[in-house]
Amino acid sequence: MCGYDISWAGFNIIEVMSSNKFTSKRVGYLAASQSFHPGTDLLMLTTNMIRKDISATNQFDAGVALSGLSCFISPDLSRDLANDIMTLMNSTKPYLRMKAVLMMYKVFLNYPEALRPAFPKLKEKLADPDPGVQSAAVNVICELARKNPKNYLSLAPIFFKLMTTSTNNWMLIKIIKLVRQKPSFL
Repeated sequence: MCGYDISWAGFNIIEVMSSNKFTSKRVGYLAASQSFHPGTDLLMLTTNMIRKDISATNQFDAGVALSGLSCFISPDLSRDLANDIMTLMNSTKPYLRMKAVLMMYKVFLNYPEALRPAFPKLKEKLADPDPGVQSAAVNVICELARKNPKNYLSLAPIFFKLMTTSTNNWMLIKIIKLVRQKPSFL
């Protein structure tokens, strides 16, 4: 259905998203990610369902909800779900921590007020034992620092430590690009 208007199926998509079967839920979130956008009127009906999915005990239900949400998150959804996503940043599962860290970037773009309470948790993720979570945190902070590097100057020692200890080439490239583009950063 790519390229065709399927706005008439919005209620059906929400119904499939709320399914208890993972295979159906995945299809529902895929359809939502392809057809919903931040201005879709039906999004306000999905807030509680998405909140339930991202706090599910099954990490894959939460993961598919976060992945789908990243495509159609609106300022209202960002405001309503920011605390739930921040809670996932402390999950015991690295898969969910990584997705939550990356999702917070979309939340920050739509609801900048969430940055102040989330920043300490984001900073903690730079020292996460999982390299995927660590890379996600570096990515988010580097993207945020591109807009205003002076706000992230306090992280320079942490970035230096990561540059000297990490073997993750992608993460090293991100940090070096940040330093190279913004000489005032260090």
